[in-house]
Amino acid sequence: MEFFATCNGIPVHISDSKNGDNVLLLLHGYLETLYVWQDFIPSLPSDIRTISIDLPGHGLSGTHIKENSLDFSADVVRDVLKVCGVDKCWIMGHSMGGYISIECVKKYPNLFNGLILMHSSPYKDSDDKIKDRDREITLIREAKLPVIAKMGIPKMFAPDNQRKFDEKIFEIVELTETHDPEGIVASIEGLKSRPDNHSFLSQLQLPTIMFFGINDYHIPLEKANELAASLPTVKSVFLPNSGHNGFIEEPEVVKDELIKFMML
Repeated sequence: MEFFATCNGIPVHISDSKNGDNVLLLLHGYLETLYVWQDFIPSLPSDIRTISIDLPGHGLSGTHIKENSLDFSADVVRDVLKVCGVDKCWIMGHSMGGYISIECVKKYPNLFNGLILMHSSPYKDSDDKIKDRDREITLIREAKLPVIAKMGIPKMFAPDNQRKFDEKIFEIVELTETHDPEGIVASIEGLKSRPDNHSFLSQLQLPTIMFFGINDYHIPLEKANELAASLPTVKSVFLPNSGHNGFIEEPEVVKDELIKFMML
């Protein structure tokens, strides 16, 4: 069931399966929408209730006028759970959605059973990355968001998977037309200002699992190994045939690991 609700002052596009007592909240990544999960969700057991949203600045949801900070987005998530009548859930974030998921757990720990990070990390942006994001903002304001999507989305898949998933890539690129460019700019501002949450994650008592792709362009294997080694209490799963989208590229492996994790 898809619907809209006002959450933290903005309209939010929500999809809620409504069925099941074990609730899984899914947060998509940068330039994606809630539809990125549409092939993965049906593979899950029927007793898992799934809720997904268009994050602030993306898809059909509204945006903060200046910055979709992690703090602002966490408050949106809190209100979504209230609207859906959910007292506690598992939270799964892909890439940018992972940054927001960590912030949600940090700000509202009593709302969550566990944290699932898909191709994400707790680190803040480097100075060089912030410069790259500023250049991207300039391009977006020059009406070049479609160009950015066409160039960037394929890189989220392992090179050997780009032809295999060309229809999915085309779909994700097409759906970027639903984004308000200024909403994306506000989201980039939020990415730039996010804090470093590595220390928080290293001390987190909540069950946590991280998924990495062996062929991830955005999180190279060396950095993934370093991150996994620095967080020994967090379970790390390395997907041998994935880039940055393991839930699409290797959905059965992700599903099996996710179910085992949620049944702890």
